Amino acid sequence: MYAVVMAGGRGTRFWPLSRESKPKQLLNLRGEKTLIQETVERIAPLVPLDNVLIVTGAAHADDVMAQFPTLPREQVLVEPRGRNTAPCIGLAALSIKKRDPEAVMVVLPADHVISRTPAFIDALSTAISTARKSNYLVTVGIKPEAPETGYGYIEGGDPLSPDTGSSVLRVASFREKPDLPTARSFLEKGTFYWNSGMFVWKVSSIMKALQETLPELYRELLMLEGTLGTPDENEAIKEAYDRIEAISIDYGVMEKASNVLIVPGDFGWNDLGSWDALWAISEKDGNNNVLRGNVITADACDSLVFSKDKLVTLVGVDNLIVVETDDALLILKRGHSQDVKNAVEILENREWKGYL
Repeated sequence: MYAVVMAGGRGTRFWPLSRESKPKQLLNLRGEKTLIQETVERIAPLVPLDNVLIVTGAAHADDVMAQFPTLPREQVLVEPRGRNTAPCIGLAALSIKKRDPEAVMVVLPADHVISRTPAFIDALSTAISTARKSNYLVTVGIKPEAPETGYGYIEGGDPLSPDTGSSVLRVASFREKPDLPTARSFLEKGTFYWNSGMFVWKVSSIMKALQETLPELYRELLMLEGTLGTPDENEAIKEAYDRIEAISIDYGVMEKASNVLIVPGDFGWNDLGSWDALWAISEKDGNNNVLRGNVITADACDSLVFSKDKLVTLVGVDNLIVVETDDALLILKRGHSQDVKNAVEILENREWKGYL
């Protein structure tokens, strides 16, 4: 058993706290530990740290190592540039193949929040058992709690077998992020699940799938294989990533493959994609506020405040998100935090790199 933790995202919706130099997965947003530390700790009952690989960008490798001092350096795979999830997963599969060609690998994003770990472990154990005994590509779907338009959906089909019942289903279809009426219809049908971005498969199974669905990426990986563990590795990966197309594993592989299964899960999952999501899952005070740092309120409610150093005071306001850092201040109405990325785009267009 191996686990691959994907830690290459930018986390722009958590600006100004999340920056290019230190994105959200490396931040302490909820408690004593960072999101990536929570992810690795959560998988520990199934995968020891010796079998955990973390894939991250060159700018974040040192921070990842600092958060896991006992993790061997060779278990941090560095991408020279972001190329979405298919190349990331392919590189990790290639590294695991060198150790054990028939290993089972679990792929997890670094920035998810899960409130019921035992239920998560149960769902993942079912996926692992299924992948180990077959050549299926297994994904974990989340039982939807609302008609969410910000997630992709997976439609569950017939059970894999009478023995598994509804715990393992064939995938009937993948659906892009829907509009609200469509999301409501998905919820009513009861056969749709949120796409969690978690996957389980044998290394041999995903390599074969890459060969069939993304042959150009597969050829690049074959060219890299002989350089792993040699002095030429870093330069070879850099040259390959200059040529590799950026594509997601969902679009590049999962939507095209015929041997895809889904294990439904219900374990308090949140992909923590925005400040609004953090407010929703956090413990609140008597006025329904989430307050972090040096903050006082008077006649203020339903808000989130994140203050690093300065005293922040809310008086007579509600439904706000306020985030203070050394060099920036974000203020927006709660419910609009998905639009924070628009502010980041403006900074990029103006080339105000010091704020990114």
